[in-house]
Order: sequence, then structure tokens, then C-alpha cells
Amino acid sequence: MRRSMTAAMCRLALAAICIVPLARLGLGRAEAADPTLHIGLREDPDLLDPTLGSSYVGRIVYAGLCDKLFDLDTKLNIVPQLATSYKYEDPTHLVLHLRSGVLFQDGTKLDAAAVKTTLLRDLDAKGSMRKGEINAIASIEIVDPLTVRLALKAPNAPLLAQLTDRSGMILSPTALAREGDKFGLHPVCAGPYSFVERVAQDRIVLKRFPQYWNAKNFHFDEVIYQPIPNSAVRLANLQAGSLDLVEYIVPTDIPAVRADPKLKLAIGDSLAYSGITFNTDNGPAAKTTIGQSALVRRAFELSIDKKALIQVVYNGLYTPTAQANPPTSPMYIPAITSPARDVAAAKALLKQAGVALPVPVVLTAPNSPDTQQAAEVIQSMAAEAGFKVTIKAMEFASSLQAGYAGDFQAYLIGWSGRSDADGNMWAMLHTGGTFNYGHYSNKEMDGLLDAARIPTDPAQRRAIYAKVWALERKDLPLMYLWTPKNIVGMKKALVGFQQVPDGLIRLGGLKMTP
Repeated sequence: MRRSMTAAMCRLALAAICIVPLARLGLGRAEAADPTLHIGLREDPDLLDPTLGSSYVGRIVYAGLCDKLFDLDTKLNIVPQLATSYKYEDPTHLVLHLRSGVLFQDGTKLDAAAVKTTLLRDLDAKGSMRKGEINAIASIEIVDPLTVRLALKAPNAPLLAQLTDRSGMILSPTALAREGDKFGLHPVCAGPYSFVERVAQDRIVLKRFPQYWNAKNFHFDEVIYQPIPNSAVRLANLQAGSLDLVEYIVPTDIPAVRADPKLKLAIGDSLAYSGITFNTDNGPAAKTTIGQSALVRRAFELSIDKKALIQVVYNGLYTPTAQANPPTSPMYIPAITSPARDVAAAKALLKQAGVALPVPVVLTAPNSPDTQQAAEVIQSMAAEAGFKVTIKAMEFASSLQAGYAGDFQAYLIGWSGRSDADGNMWAMLHTGGTFNYGHYSNKEMDGLLDAARIPTDPAQRRAIYAKVWALERKDLPLMYLWTPKNIVGMKKALVGFQQVPDGLIRLGGLKMTP
């Protein structure tokens, strides 16, 4: 979409729109150390319920609100959090030892019963997004108040990694009993900050929990998360001092941050990917040419020059990909690469498929500027091969709901990534997977994904995943586009930031210097 203003004029106009309301909210303040930390998010999270939630920015808020059984360090090693240690008694029995003296933010004690209550909710609750992550658990035994034994249906290599994310977030049983399915409106966890309020599309406010087990490592009295979908507005507020940290700086804004003496960047490898999910069997919207034909989907991919797309939208900083796991993953398959753009070959596949031209495709895309620009580049490229792409822009959380409901033909959506490869694949490609928006179903694929969960030997798992990708490339239910970088912008005075490849903003150790 072309704009009549120059980029600089546009940025100034957008900044004026956003910064003035922030001042009205009383969010402006001096540059010196401050009791409040302001974090800019790229989107507004969905429901703040770890069992039911599914957004990446929601995970960023949880990092301040909800401790997990385990966490990840900067090298993706699994480290203790609410659980101090674990032991496999045998391949199907996992014992977790819990930290003593931990309180939930409502004063309830964290114990083995609370862990069991949360895990059973993740397994059984209607609409649970966690069930597929921990469905290896057959039963949960309370050994003593601080010890839990998990009996597994079969050996499961990724289970511990799953417990470093939302599946490992333990929720107050008192609050669960009181709130029921409304828990996400008043979440209560065992993290360093407790929930205060949420104003949709405006802010989420947390306050320091004084009884937190590691309270001395947290230096802000309050944290305010502010969703700002427009990247230019986020940058303008960071430059103006209304934000202390922005969790996502688009690559085209890197020079502006580097040029500002008051700001700094943290750039690191990411576990994430972005791609296009095709609706193959999720309701009436699947009954399309591209939804029903793998040949057409493969032609669509051949019409796209991923390198050129990344160069235009992301200054070439991201890496083209044809698989879910980044090159840094031990489960990355080097032989699986993105095909070069080949318009003639794309047209030949469409001819082989016997479809009428142009092939109509409605591409749903969240309404952030960079995502919309990427959609426009895809639209232009695909047209040369015989596709007529119509872009459907949606607010991010609304696009997720459309994805679950099957109200899409093709969906340009990212995945924030997990430390274990299973977390990037099973839920998207397995029949019934919670993030399998298009309801792709292939029994051979299901068998391979299930089999890859069993061995602990990396070589054995990688051999299975090589077969997964050969099959995925044939069916192409999900067209992978790029692996991004984590690019965080912040005030130079903010110190103690630790960048982890999962992209989450961990608040421990963060403080403002004079």
C-alpha cells in the first residue's frame, strides 16, 4: 500500500497520535530510575489463561505473572523454577520435586496438589490448548506435599521442555475454584508480579508480589504492558521515553534505534518461524482450489521469492526456510531448503492440476504494518504465476479466532518457537493438533510425529523428522517462509536484560540506572 507522506512525516504523525494519549494516562515520567516499567507489545494478547491462551505476546505477559515448573536459560538449558529437580525412575515415570515456601499471589501455598490440579485442567478442560503438549501423561500421583510422580503412556522426550512453557505454569487452585472458566479475567499464579487490571487494546498492569520466593531479583514495583500494533508508533514512544522496552523492533527500524544515544538493541537468534497455513479440512472455507490441491499449494510456493520478500520487508535480516525448526536446532534438517522462485514451474503445476485461472486465494493476515507489507509482496508475486490473492487484514486476536473456527483459506501467521522441535511441529501438523488451524490430517504424518516423541537419542529423532519433512513438502499444508531474529529495543539506562531465544521478556534482574 503506497503512502502519500514520506516515512519521516508518517512516523511523526503516528507518534503524535499515540504519545499524547499515553501522557493523559499519566504514563510519562522522568528518565531516572522509576518504579514502573513500560513494555511495548506488538499485539494485544488473547485470554490471560495459560490453559486456554495461545498468543506469543500472552507468553510475554505470563513471564511476569506465572512461574513454571522449569525455565530456560540463555543457552536453552532447562533450569529449575517451581520445581527444584526431577528424576526419571524409568522411561515412563517422572518425579518432580517442588520448591518449598512458594505462595500464589492470593496467599495459597503451592504444593503437589496444586500441580496436579493444574495439569489435570490442562489435560481435561474444554478448549485446552495444552492437552496435545502433555497428553503423554497417563496419571498424576501426589507422593508428598512437595513431590509429584507423573506416569506416562509411553516415553516422551519433549515433556520436560513443554514444562518450561505454559504447560508448566501452575495456577492457584483457590482462584480456579472461584473463577472457573473466567480465570483469564483475574489470573492468579506464583510469579513475581500479580495481576491488577486489563484494558483491552490499551494496557495490562501487574504489580510486584512481595511474597514471591525470589523477590530480591525484581526491581520494579509495577509493570505495564502496552499493545501497539504499529511498529512506527512503538518506536516513536520508545524514542520519546514513554516506553522503556519494546519486545519487537522491525529490522527497518534498527538504524533509527542505533542512531539514538538514549537507546540500545539486543538482537539474537530466534526459535520462531512465519508461514502460511492452508485450510485443507476446517469447514466450508476449506472447499477451495488451493485448500483441496497439494499441486496448487506447491505452485503457490514456487511463485514466491522468499529471499526477495525478506529483503523488501525485513532488510534481508531474516532467513528463508522450508521447515519449522531454525538452523540452530539439533533437529534442523539441512537437506530441506526453500525452492527458488520458478514461475514457469508454478504455471506447469497449475496446468497439471487442471484448474481455472486465475486461482482465487483469500489471504488472512494480522494488521501489523510489516505483516501487511509481506502479504502485499506475496500478492504481487503470486499474480505472475496465475493466482488472484485478496488480502483480509484482521486484528491479531481476531485472526486467531478465525483460524480456530476455520474462517480462512490461507493464513499468514507466525509461531514463536519452542526449545524442543516437537513443540514447533506436533500441534500444527498432527490430526487434532491445537494449532492445526487448517485441520490437515494424514495418518502417516501422525505416526511419524508420535514416533519422534519416544527416542531420547537425537540422531534417531532427527531421522524420523527427515521423513516428516519429506511428507510435509509433498502435502504442503503449511508453507514456511522465514525464520526471524529476536530484536528488542530498550532505553540504554535499562540494564540486566537477558536474551533467551524463545523471545520472552524475563523481568528478573532488570533495573533502571540513573
